[in-house]
Amino acid sequence: MTYQVTSQWNVGFTTNVTISDTGSSPINGWTLRWTFTNGQKVTQGWNGNFTQNGAQVTVTNVSYNGTIPAGGSTSLGFNGSWTGANATPTGFTVNATACG
Repeated sequence: MTYQVTSQWNVGFTTNVTISDTGSSPINGWTLRWTFTNGQKVTQGWNGNFTQNGAQVTVTNVSYNGTIPAGGSTSLGFNGSWTGANATPTGFTVNATACG
């Protein structure tokens, strides 16, 4: 899993996230979670269903990217807001397995 801020300005940012299946079996349905550390908020997302509860962000697959083949990947992204600092989130998991 990679998390890359591709653009940042005084109160916002854009991030691309790639989930890779490094195992020998496909992933059929995925849930990605992470925790923001500085009060950031997701304002708009794509290629996933985004929810945020406090600092905890949860993203689930949409109909067209729920299966990731072994050795394959899928990408999603979002726009967010921040104040003070835009530190990289922590606690990344895919289907409850630590990654990042």
